[in-house]
Amino acid sequence: MVVGAQWGDEGKGKATDQLGSQVDYVVKFNGGNNAGHTVVVGSEKYALHLLPSGILSPGVTPVIGNGVVIDIEVLFEELDALEARGVDVSRLLVSSAAHIIAPYNRTVDKVTERFLGKRKIGTTGRGIGPTYADKINRVGLRVQDLFDEKILTQKVEGALDQKNHLLVKVYNRRAITVEETVEELLGYAERVRPMVADTSLVLNQALDAGKTVLFEGGQATMLDVDHGTYPFVTSSNATAGGVCTGSGIGPTRIDRVVGVIKAYTTRVGEGPFPTELFDDKGEFLRSTGGEFGVTTGRPRRCGWYDAVVARYSARINGLTDFVLTKLDVLTGLEQIPVCVAYDVDGVRHDEMPFDQSDFHHAKPIFEYFEGWTEDITGARTFEELPRQAQEYVLALEAMSGSRMSAVGVGPDREATIVRHPLL
Repeated sequence: MVVGAQWGDEGKGKATDQLGSQVDYVVKFNGGNNAGHTVVVGSEKYALHLLPSGILSPGVTPVIGNGVVIDIEVLFEELDALEARGVDVSRLLVSSAAHIIAPYNRTVDKVTERFLGKRKIGTTGRGIGPTYADKINRVGLRVQDLFDEKILTQKVEGALDQKNHLLVKVYNRRAITVEETVEELLGYAERVRPMVADTSLVLNQALDAGKTVLFEGGQATMLDVDHGTYPFVTSSNATAGGVCTGSGIGPTRIDRVVGVIKAYTTRVGEGPFPTELFDDKGEFLRSTGGEFGVTTGRPRRCGWYDAVVARYSARINGLTDFVLTKLDVLTGLEQIPVCVAYDVDGVRHDEMPFDQSDFHHAKPIFEYFEGWTEDITGARTFEELPRQAQEYVLALEAMSGSRMSAVGVGPDREATIVRHPLL
């Protein structure tokens, strides 16, 4: 499995894409179209939101698991855009148990976020949270419901009974009719039908047959609803544990857990961020690293590498390997700080504070490393890196809780140094 080890946007799409030629299935197990992966293949750049990155790898079967929430309109928009560029999307499988983002979920998401004002979470407004809330409240819509108009209508009626009261009486919005919602959703039924499968069965049978399955996480560890910086998190389990519930694969079938982590840190949306930079160094990382959201276009908040977060991620996920990305972005810096611990009201914390209030008040304790000026984008072996870059990577490895098995030195698919094979 490949999971994000920070707050997202670490380069999971590229890591998954690189492994794609060595695997048979790539599975998305959580989240929805609230996150994006950018994958560069040769001179072509692809921005994926809902689809697994494996859809770009010939011969790989991409799978959307039961733990994903699906905006079907977005699904077909992405499929059509890829087909127009010559990508074969015919192998895609979609879990019949995955939940659907209904139009009213998007509406509730947007009006609720605006209503919160200063207390806003920083959601993408794409209906992700309300859809997961419906799932837990047992009033959600699943893909399989599209094929039974009577059941679909009953479920939409049940969901709108409550939501229309909220929209009309609290948010002063118009009521949404059952008929318009059902009509819109039924319009997608026949096109999605050939893709729908019991994906848990398909994946377990594939493993039984000796196939290799790669699980690709959306969002990241620090955005996990249980283990992230709550409440400034996503609405699903983006950590390793989410793989099993989000795909129907048992934990004993997992061999490797790979955490993707940037050579610095970014996050999007609200919430605490101890190493965040507000000066020209932060702007340097943002502009040099192209740190703007794939899904929203929002500028990402940027800061130095946080080894406390890395150790926490290694522990929570049981990481066997790290993939370090965007090392090249640091080229040209005279000195590179790394957060090795936190100061919370005069007390040193070498591990993540268990109290969220402490994390809000954490101040980074830095160690400093010598930078380099050489262009490293052409390096393909660790020895080809400048001495300072090698020392930086080895220092991060020593303090992060798992080995750095691959190092990204540029955006292209080939711009990666492999120190230890991941498969």
